[in-house]
Amino acid sequence: AFCGDIGLSSRRGAAMLSVLLGTAFLARQVWGLLADRIGGLRTLAWSSAVQGIALCGLLVTRNEAVLFSVSAVFGFGLSGLLPAYVIAIREYFPAREAAWRVPTVLFAGYVGMATGGWGAGALYDRFGDYLPAFVLGLAFNAVNLTLLLVLVVRDRRPPLETAAPARAGAAPA
Repeated sequence: AFCGDIGLSSRRGAAMLSVLLGTAFLARQVWGLLADRIGGLRTLAWSSAVQGIALCGLLVTRNEAVLFSVSAVFGFGLSGLLPAYVIAIREYFPAREAAWRVPTVLFAGYVGMATGGWGAGALYDRFGDYLPAFVLGLAFNAVNLTLLLVLVVRDRRPPLETAAPARAGAAPA
């Protein structure tokens, strides 16, 4: 709908969505590797920052080629968020609590994303422009990133180090 409103065909909009989703699919591997090395909380901060950069891109351009790039960056940032929350939960809480903490955080994340999409549509219906929705999305992202950075700064634990996998038959250390 955004592409149609700025004069691009729905076919181009669908292609941009495919770029976003394809990039998100591939980027999951990158975020997983990063989380293995720096931890879930720091990965959350980085993915939130990347998503904020993409939202800024949506605010400042209507150029088709740039919007394809912004779609890729947005997909890259988006794909790291919810998995990193699960990793952070596992790092900071006992495994016996995962059965209720993980679904609670995922539920909150999915509700937040659904509410964001619905709210963006309501803002567009009210103002006839996408600017208020993008600004509000950027504001929520800034709050999220600020909270994550506060948690990262307060975290006294060193970043995770990559441990070599145990060999079969080797005695535990």
